[in-house]
Amino acid sequence: MSGHRQSKKRRYITWGVAGAAVVAGAGIAAQTSMAATTWPAQKTFTGRAFDTCTAPSLAAMKAWNTGFYGAAAVYIGGKNRGCNQPNLTASWVTSVSAAGWKLIPLYVGSQPSCGSGGSVKISAATAASVGKSEADDAVSKAAALGMKAGSPIYLDMEAYDTTNTACNNAVLTYVRAFDKELRVKTYRAGYYGFTSSSAKAIANATDKTDLPGNLWYALWDKKNTTTTDWPFGSTQFTGHSRAHQYMVNSKETRGGITITVDRDAWDAPVAITG
Repeated sequence: MSGHRQSKKRRYITWGVAGAAVVAGAGIAAQTSMAATTWPAQKTFTGRAFDTCTAPSLAAMKAWNTGFYGAAAVYIGGKNRGCNQPNLTASWVTSVSAAGWKLIPLYVGSQPSCGSGGSVKISAATAASVGKSEADDAVSKAAALGMKAGSPIYLDMEAYDTTNTACNNAVLTYVRAFDKELRVKTYRAGYYGFTSSSAKAIANATDKTDLPGNLWYALWDKKNTTTTDWPFGSTQFTGHSRAHQYMVNSKETRGGITITVDRDAWDAPVAITG
């Protein structure tokens, strides 16, 4: 996702390669495979969130519980997750949730063959089967951490060349298989991507079948909003289905503890815990 997996220089190169920079609302149109399932009520959060690759210690999370941030994204797994997670345990989830934090599960699965992110790539021949199997892994990881059915899992898709039709089609096949399997397991489908490429591919896809219902878009304009800079159709991903990564590599000190984080404006589902 952000500079916690790639250097800042590489991230901007990666972004440039691709081009210039739920249950309610339009997001439901993509969630066709949810229709036959009775779903737990989703848990949403509206406010400021942060993401950093390695989950901070419990002491750091308590120190940072000042009210500035109300939610934190955590990298729960995936073959391309670029960090160790010594702190991220079921006990940690229980403790930080009890302290009032909302959690955002993020999974870094296979990445586009026409992008520079990640070492494990999506192949057109296996996109559907790998998408399904990685969704099963994501659900297993989330459940083991105490993130219950009805929670979202946000699939991290780094920047890629969406003009490469074969590559783009393979990504969409993978994403559809991943999301469909999430919903079979009663987990909501979310997606992190760049407004210039990976998020744009989802928002602009003609066929919305089995695409994610919640979109977390990377647009580093330093604007804490999910509305005024929303780059896609105004009726898309409404009803608490949007998040915006608006600032990256922000070195911040709260409660005497310094962490480098990315900032997010959040108006979307978060994990169901406790």
